[in-house]
Amino acid sequence: MEYKEMKFTGERALFGSHDLVMEDCVFEGGESPLKESSNLELNGVLFRWKYPLWYCKDVNAVECTWFDTARAGVWYTDNISIKDTMIQAPKNFRRCNGITLENVVMSNALETLWSCNTVWMKNVMAKGDYFAMNSRNMEVDGLKLDGNYSFDGVEKVVIRNSRLLTKDAFWNSSDVTVYDSFISGEYLGWNSKNLTLINCTIESLQGMCYIDNLIMKNCKLVNTTLAFEYSKVDAEILSGITSVFNPGQGKISAPQIGELIIQKDRIDPEKTTIKCDNVIKKSDAPEWEK
Repeated sequence: MEYKEMKFTGERALFGSHDLVMEDCVFEGGESPLKESSNLELNGVLFRWKYPLWYCKDVNAVECTWFDTARAGVWYTDNISIKDTMIQAPKNFRRCNGITLENVVMSNALETLWSCNTVWMKNVMAKGDYFAMNSRNMEVDGLKLDGNYSFDGVEKVVIRNSRLLTKDAFWNSSDVTVYDSFISGEYLGWNSKNLTLINCTIESLQGMCYIDNLIMKNCKLVNTTLAFEYSKVDAEILSGITSVFNPGQGKISAPQIGELIIQKDRIDPEKTTIKCDNVIKKSDAPEWEK
């Protein structure tokens, strides 16, 4: 079935449809217009109301638009590809399997990409807190993210060539690797396991703490304070570090450390090798305990 330049209104307007080709159509004024549908080709389609693609399979959307009122747009859907598209609506993509996003702008990505599996993203821009919570098996290239608490609880994620402005990123995550990216945000990576950062630039307050197996290769830490608290770390840092605080174990190399804070009653300093020829200040307590 083919539809061109048509408007659909009302509850479940095309519920349970299969093998549709739609061009320059509009859905408005009714929830769940394509619920339980499959094998959809959507070109230039405009979604103006809630829950447009729930429980769907095999969807290809190109140059489409999700307006702000099309909230919770794609839930419980398998095998969906979205390209060259703008999504204004929050809370998109929940418990989906097989998502491809390419050249997509999500201007309100609040609580988006939750509990999804097998996600591929390229050249995506997103603004909103709690992005990608509890998702797994993600391949990300060229993400520009402005939003706090991102990637909480994710598993098996690879991120490349991205720029992330995000407080509390990668909390409770496991098996995350980030290449050639910039990350700015407080409390980066707390309570995570197997976090690897390669060729990255990081700015963080109390970043990279409470991590089980943190690996940093060829990285810069700009304006980064109180780093590595209680972490098991293998860090090769090319820049100076403003301050290092109670690293748990492992090794840290850097050309300069502004302040090295070690509390021998809380950690065993013998468990961490620090290779640095220029430690400006050594302290036995942080400022708030003096």
